[in-house]
Amino acid sequence: MRPNLPNLIFASRWLQLPLYLGLILAQAVYVFHFWVELVHLIEAAFGNQEALAKLITSIGYKSGTAISGLNETIIMLVVLALIDVVMISNLLIMVIVGGYETFVSRLNLDGHPDQPEWLSHVNASVLKVKLATAIIGISSIHLLKTFINAANYDEKVLLWQTVIHVVFLLSAMAIAYTDRLLQPAGKGH
Repeated sequence: MRPNLPNLIFASRWLQLPLYLGLILAQAVYVFHFWVELVHLIEAAFGNQEALAKLITSIGYKSGTAISGLNETIIMLVVLALIDVVMISNLLIMVIVGGYETFVSRLNLDGHPDQPEWLSHVNASVLKVKLATAIIGISSIHLLKTFINAANYDEKVLLWQTVIHVVFLLSAMAIAYTDRLLQPAGKGH
């Protein structure tokens, strides 16, 4: 029995496979959401009031006057929301591909023309730093959306979103600094 225990422990890494498959399904939901919002934006650009109303609701935009068509602020908020979806999707890819490669099994992509450059030197430490910087990017887009639409938010919300963003920045810097400290002298990423 005892010699099988290490094999069982090592094989337990495959329990993560359903988690990565679930993230792939979440990715599909984001793709669907992206296209729904993009179609609404295009329809609103051609004067569809129902699509415009859906966009206004989805971005939480409020105006003191009735909105008869797209304005620059609405377009900017919708485009930022689309960028946010893309960045979250990129984060999902990093977690799915990098996590699977690091913790479950090799993808054997050597020589594949579409192999991501970063995958060749990914490890848990590199993945943490990449994820932290991706989260900062997502937080930055979200904060920008909030500031553009600041009239519709309470000052407390604006303050707390800013504080949380700064905490993300500080956390990422701490992760990167710790990673650098733990690297042997002369070894870099």
